[in-house]
Amino acid sequence: MPAQQIKPTRIELIRTNRRIRLARRGLDLLKMKRNALVMEFFNISRKVKGLRENLRDDVGTAIESVREAELINGSIEIERVAQMSSDSNVGVGSKNVMGVRIPELAYRPGVSVLNPVYRATAVPPSVNDAIKQFEHVFSSMLEIAEKENSMRKLLQEIDRTKRRSNAIENMLIPQLSSAAKMIRMRLDEIERDTFTTLKVIKRKMVQRENSKEGV
Repeated sequence: MPAQQIKPTRIELIRTNRRIRLARRGLDLLKMKRNALVMEFFNISRKVKGLRENLRDDVGTAIESVREAELINGSIEIERVAQMSSDSNVGVGSKNVMGVRIPELAYRPGVSVLNPVYRATAVPPSVNDAIKQFEHVFSSMLEIAEKENSMRKLLQEIDRTKRRSNAIENMLIPQLSSAAKMIRMRLDEIERDTFTTLKVIKRKMVQRENSKEGV
């Protein structure tokens, strides 16, 4: 705040002190929010690490189940079952985490002849097992994609919150504190000048009264 724009009044001092208190309270809230976001980020990061490690094993298991199904039933049977499959859909929603919109992905299987009842009765067990394995892989990949996207959103919000808290802590509060100090100094100066002026006036009044008495 430029010095020439600061009004050296008690009302302005009260307002400035009030703004300092609000800024410090806002700074505390921003720091709490940043800490919560960081904790959520690392929590998701640990989950993603575990999911990725499991995904490697799941993909290997799924590929092996297809090979086993092909050996038992032949590639023609696998292709026949694949022809009855339909494309799957992914529903996209969102949830709110500390003011951050986090994406949510949901697996929505398409409508096809290859429903759970048909698979249980007409699809060979080895082929059905391979289907289940790849459905699990697909679901895990969706979950990983969702959480990695969430981590990016959280990082953006952490950075934004950090910039705001730094601006308040390193710019706004020092400026307001400096303004409050200048106002207090100016008020003290005015008070000293007033006190000195009153002393001079009192002394002159006393001298005038003495002069009258002398007359």
